[in-house]
Amino acid sequence: MAKTISVSTDEKRRKLRKIEIKTRKLSNQIFSGSYHSAFKGRGISFSQVREYQYGDDVKSIDWNVTARHSKHYVKIFEEERELTLMLLIDVSQSSFFGTQNEFKNHIIAEICGVLAYSAITNNDKVGVIFFSDHIEKFIPPKKGKTHILRIISEIYDFTPKHKGTNIAAALKYLNNVVKKKCITFLISDFIHQNADGASQKDFIKSLNIIGKKHDLIGLHIYDEREANLPDIGLVKVKDSETGKDFWINTSDKNLLKKYAKDFQVNMRMMKDLFGKSGAQLESIKTENDYVVSLINMFKKRALRK
Repeated sequence: MAKTISVSTDEKRRKLRKIEIKTRKLSNQIFSGSYHSAFKGRGISFSQVREYQYGDDVKSIDWNVTARHSKHYVKIFEEERELTLMLLIDVSQSSFFGTQNEFKNHIIAEICGVLAYSAITNNDKVGVIFFSDHIEKFIPPKKGKTHILRIISEIYDFTPKHKGTNIAAALKYLNNVVKKKCITFLISDFIHQNADGASQKDFIKSLNIIGKKHDLIGLHIYDEREANLPDIGLVKVKDSETGKDFWINTSDKNLLKKYAKDFQVNMRMMKDLFGKSGAQLESIKTENDYVVSLINMFKKRALRK
């Protein structure tokens, strides 16, 4: 059911260049201001003094400087801006799935590009944790365009060593390597998260810890066929993470209803868990325009501040 695409090295370079141009343009034109509004700095600090101007708050007058110069001067404060943005990216086998326009990992690369460019425009650092059911790779937080290009390239063309998913392990790893509060985007399809009771409890515990310590946002990236199956008769399918083959009858109306219901129930439960931890979860379908979803997410966050 998933499409398979073989691309050459030159095609990959062209695609990466296209992603770079698109995400940088989106960040410059739309997202850098929204990002700044949604994610505030740690506080304000004294910057400088200047002469009093009509309309300035008299409470901000610096009386010591005023006394020395026989003119009124006011204190100017600015936001302590520098933050760290961490991208926790699910690179399990299910992220290499797509039945519409793009694979999920291609959409993830673009979304991360927009977030990363918006962060460095605001003088923030960006780091990445790639995870499956193991920690696949850690890129420490840094600034700079070259660093962002490396991140986009890694996301687009990353080959994981393992196939499964363990979000709790990724959250624990983040807690160990990033000590100060940071902005964290957890980007996953959240498939196979509820494999058993023990792993679910571990996930909830880790989510609560990170939700309280960091500014956590989950981005649920999913394909239409993960939410609804088409009626195409008897089909042999393979679970991309476990490798197991099995047959399903997509003409079975009860099966189709149960499939769609299970997806909705799972996502309602995930949103509830994120909400209880103090975090938030947004869903983005691969065939939809992720720009609209990100804009709405930034707007909601800005209103919450």
